[in-house]
Amino acid sequence: MLKRSYCLLRSTSFSLFHRNRPSISHQSWMTTVATNDVDWSLASSGLAPPYSIYNKPIQKSEQDDRDYRIIRLENGLHATLIHDANADKAAASLDVAVGHLYDPADMPGLAHFCEHLLFMGTEQFPKENEYSEYLAKNNGSANAYTSTSNTNYYFNVATPALAGALERFAGFFHSPLFAPSCTTRELNAVDSEHKKNHQADIWRIFQLNKHLSKEGHPWSKFGSGSKETLSKAAKLLKARGLLLEDNVLSRSREAASATSSRISSPTLSITSTDNDTEADGGAIGRETRRRLLEWWSHEYCASRMRLCVIGKESVDELSELTSILFSPIPNRGCDALPMISDHPFGPNEKGTLVSVQTVMSFHALEISFPLAWQPPSWRHKPANFLSFLLGHEGAGSLHSYLKKKGWITSLNSQPQNLARGFAMFKVTVHLTEDGFQHHRDVIHAAFQYISLLRASKFDAFHQHEIAKVSDIKFRFKEKRRPDEYATSITEYMSWPVPKDLILKAPAVTWDWDSATGENEVRKCLETFRITEGRVVLMATAAEHAKITSTDVIWEKEPWYGTSYRVERFDEQFINKAEAPNAISELFLPGPNEFIPTDLQVDRRIVTEPLKRPHLIRETPLSTLWHKKDDHFFVPKAHVVIDIRSPVVNETARAAVMTKLYADVVNDSLTEYSYAADLAGLSYNFMSHTNGLYISIHGYNDKLSMLVRKILETMKGLSVDPQRFDIIKEQNQREWRNFFLGQSYTLSDYFGRYLLTADQWLLEEKLKELSSITPNEIQIHIKQLLSQVNLRMLVAGNIYRDEALKIADIAEDGMGISSLSAMELNDRALLLPQGSNHTWTCPIPNPNQANSSLTYYVHFGPIADQKLRVVSSLLTQILSEPAFNVLRTQEQLGYVVQCGPWMLAGSSEKGMRIVVQSEKTPGYLEERVESFLDGMKSTIENLSEVEVAEQKGGLERKWLEKDKNLADETSYFVNQITTGHLDFLRRENDARLLRSVTKNDVLDLFLSCVHPSSATRSKLSVHMISQKTRPKKVSVAASQAFDVLLREAGVKFDAETWKKSLGDEKPLATDFINYWKQVLEIEPNAARLLSAIPEFVERYPVPGESKDVPRSNVTYINDIKAFKTSLAESVDPGPMVQWGDLPMSRC
Repeated sequence: MLKRSYCLLRSTSFSLFHRNRPSISHQSWMTTVATNDVDWSLASSGLAPPYSIYNKPIQKSEQDDRDYRIIRLENGLHATLIHDANADKAAASLDVAVGHLYDPADMPGLAHFCEHLLFMGTEQFPKENEYSEYLAKNNGSANAYTSTSNTNYYFNVATPALAGALERFAGFFHSPLFAPSCTTRELNAVDSEHKKNHQADIWRIFQLNKHLSKEGHPWSKFGSGSKETLSKAAKLLKARGLLLEDNVLSRSREAASATSSRISSPTLSITSTDNDTEADGGAIGRETRRRLLEWWSHEYCASRMRLCVIGKESVDELSELTSILFSPIPNRGCDALPMISDHPFGPNEKGTLVSVQTVMSFHALEISFPLAWQPPSWRHKPANFLSFLLGHEGAGSLHSYLKKKGWITSLNSQPQNLARGFAMFKVTVHLTEDGFQHHRDVIHAAFQYISLLRASKFDAFHQHEIAKVSDIKFRFKEKRRPDEYATSITEYMSWPVPKDLILKAPAVTWDWDSATGENEVRKCLETFRITEGRVVLMATAAEHAKITSTDVIWEKEPWYGTSYRVERFDEQFINKAEAPNAISELFLPGPNEFIPTDLQVDRRIVTEPLKRPHLIRETPLSTLWHKKDDHFFVPKAHVVIDIRSPVVNETARAAVMTKLYADVVNDSLTEYSYAADLAGLSYNFMSHTNGLYISIHGYNDKLSMLVRKILETMKGLSVDPQRFDIIKEQNQREWRNFFLGQSYTLSDYFGRYLLTADQWLLEEKLKELSSITPNEIQIHIKQLLSQVNLRMLVAGNIYRDEALKIADIAEDGMGISSLSAMELNDRALLLPQGSNHTWTCPIPNPNQANSSLTYYVHFGPIADQKLRVVSSLLTQILSEPAFNVLRTQEQLGYVVQCGPWMLAGSSEKGMRIVVQSEKTPGYLEERVESFLDGMKSTIENLSEVEVAEQKGGLERKWLEKDKNLADETSYFVNQITTGHLDFLRRENDARLLRSVTKNDVLDLFLSCVHPSSATRSKLSVHMISQKTRPKKVSVAASQAFDVLLREAGVKFDAETWKKSLGDEKPLATDFINYWKQVLEIEPNAARLLSAIPEFVERYPVPGESKDVPRSNVTYINDIKAFKTSLAESVDPGPMVQWGDLPMSRC
């Protein structure tokens, strides 16, 4: 995904290693020898190539029980190795210091294309899904992203499988296949990814900002790439007659591999092919691949690579494993960390206002200032200091002033390292409708605050607070997902910081110990001037029309077609913006009362941590669960209060009022809670189908203060009419914008709606929204709080007595619900047995090219443990092949997912496959069902070893340890809010899993999943793109034309046109133009050419014509009537009776 002389044949030494890899043991012989660099020692053993060890200890958090080592291989690759004795999940990340800014000028997207193809097999493991299949069987997963200056590859896997995963992973970087059979398919994948983003404003505006760079700057490059941009250079060569049809260089690598990497789809479609000659894209595809090999062979250099490996093995073992597996990567003598020090803003880009037309309806303003690359300023982080002040939301802040004016809904500021060598400082403001009309006043206010900063004396406590909070955060840093941790480390390894500070320097801010720190801030501030920056104003075309004249000329950004215009700020406005601050409401923040001072942790010695919370209080109004932390030992706590009420969702209007209530509470708390958030104490207050949800988490020292304030605000809320109107406006925009989002989110939305008992459509909510008044909200609040049931959890470094006090505060002033706790749970709607339903709907966005399919099959109630376990195993078995077949092989689209789907209330489950594609949903459903049909024989032919591997992977997933307090709390919360209280489900299910057989899986598959089943319950949602696509010539249409030409006596070579057009399914216009030239001297040319459009219509490309209704499907015409016809799920209630009450003090 985009995040935005070496022989390609493997070396003999590595070949021998691969065939007979020696085991790594604690007893392996190793010696260390001092090198010329005093900080490094040379290590060598009988097993691995020599490498150097960094001698200084790595500074880490006091909380961190892991061992760290940094090594440097002889090829220049640096690696951070982490031994975690308690890990049950291993991971690795490798960061390459080149990204899309290093694409050749004539091949935009090449770095991204390279990232895609590296996953498609290596010489040691040629099967293209070998890597993903191995990870899937071992509770693992992988991904990658291409950024501006780096490309990062990462995976996670069960700890026993680390060596095997690393072996497969390392081949990406020294002996990838770049199999010709994958060229066309991965070009399509890159193209599909670009088209997925084409209507997303975040991508459109990102690229526009890049486009508006000074001429020739690499920042302007189009990093995502498309099939066209990656093929264009080859097409130009071909057009000039410079491209050989059988290029020897492009064939050489194919000859190096005796077998194809391709494993055939079990159910081939017309879009899937086993012919490597066709899949390599012909001469154009081969030239594109040759350029890729050329680029990879130059840019992917060992000295540019930073590796992090996390495992249970000792650092000695990890060092040897790393040296053996990654030493074959060649050092090509490249600059280890190429820098682009020139900033993309030149004189023409500065001092400008760029107006941008958006797809979605919103108003926003972004002020950008050129900034030096920030990693060299790692000690004092001056840009972060300015971000703290400019983005502050407390009293006296820019945010507070603009909010009181009614001009904004949010404001944030931050530095962004755009690429290695240059950065940007951004202030982003989301405007109200009135704020958009006053956007120049908003800009002026921002520069007034900057003037205030330039004129102010910074109190010592400002930097001291930032430093103190960062130090506390680092000191009590908890573990997280190992692949996320490894990825962050590999990115930071390229920072210019002492290697012993590689963990601490990015995370901690030092106090100003001299004038240096403040001087760095002042230096930045001097560049924050309107003549040095750029302002981008975002809104729809209709909104821009309200503030601009009709004769304004709009330009088009070339890759996304985004409309924009650029104007320079006039001298009068510049002078006004540069004037000293004259807004008296603006002032710097005072000391933060929420910074924790009591960080004591009660470390109780326990044989084994408790696996669940305990019920410590139960009243007619509430239940309170509590668990004193006995595992992670950090001064943090979590408080969750789930408020259920029958009033919340009884009508669409009530549902809207509940949402507005939550939004008004959040809006009222902004100034107060912002200080808490800065100090590491955050909250979330939101509405849900049956109530309100409050979550507070962070350092426990001041947690009760925030809890009390939130509950007092919630109960004593007085609705401000001005802010209320703004919040209504914001909700209206968000709900309307939802339908302009990704197609698959729409099919999932309707799928959820059809299977949920009590849910209102957004259209129903929109009809109610505009007429709701503040007074009506006040009445609704009173009614809601008079009928509630509370489900509470307090967990972490907090005692039972304090938990009880929090419960008292929560209950105070609330009334008891007339419904029981079980009656307040969500209910699902159940499909009839033996049913096959489909709901179709056009996509509202006329420019959205992608359709989507959400395909759901129902398993049954989660209260049935055997069904719950077997269905989980079946879903895991289907998941990886679904991606491999539907996305990788058949290239249906970039978004392909297969996984479990829990219905409303979490009492019923099924499996959902989603595909987003330019193909029609009906065709996608055919391919999904063809895949499922093919999986019948796959499951039947699973060996006992393969079944055991799948079971082992799932068991490891269920028994995987929680990484931190938040992970543990999240699992408890799910059991408490659903009312199931099945806290030991994972352990119990893992135990039952061991007895599950292949026949259990096959029986469930045949009864609930296979398309031929007479008992399965299936629902699909088809979201259909309305965008007209250019007609293509199908294989069948071209064959029909071939027959016509032969019948007419025209002599021709059927392969010539394919080579000339470079596509077996060319655009109809290109096909007609080609044959116009060929048939120019034919007397009946006009008659022959007129047949092409007829053949195109008669024989459409599969998946590109209107779907034909299927006879075995019941199409839903009235969704309300359909829902009424379905039975509601039965809530199982508490699935375990724990008998905790009465209990002693804990």
